[in-house]
Amino acid sequence: MGNTLNRPVRVLIAKVGLDGHDRGAKVIATALRDAGMEVIYTGLRQTPEMVVQTALQEDVDAIGVSILSGAHNTVFPRILTLMKEKGLDDVLLTGGGIIPDSDVDSLNALGVAQLFPPGTHTGEIASYIKNWVETNRS
Repeated sequence: MGNTLNRPVRVLIAKVGLDGHDRGAKVIATALRDAGMEVIYTGLRQTPEMVVQTALQEDVDAIGVSILSGAHNTVFPRILTLMKEKGLDDVLLTGGGIIPDSDVDSLNALGVAQLFPPGTHTGEIASYIKNWVETNRS
């Protein structure tokens, strides 16, 4: 599949809450850039409101949240709610980190897209985002 957007896929990578470990987020951001995407990295200690506001301002195709703090059952639903309020229904919400399988299933049921555990090959993540955007945003 080729990119029919006539521009690079734009992805926001976010670290939400007090989780100060951002090595994984930086690795993903670099890998997505290497895959030809335009990446905006929010830095540490963002709120869901800040993430959604940045997504609006940057006109992104996807939001990727890196979360290791255990707050995934609070953070992802809040971001989804804010995305719906702001009309970002056609923006992918994905992410990764330390998230138990049972929580992944319930987050997917709410509308969060595929979540990637530590060790996932970065090419798999890039392909997933590109394919989703090609199918849902062109």
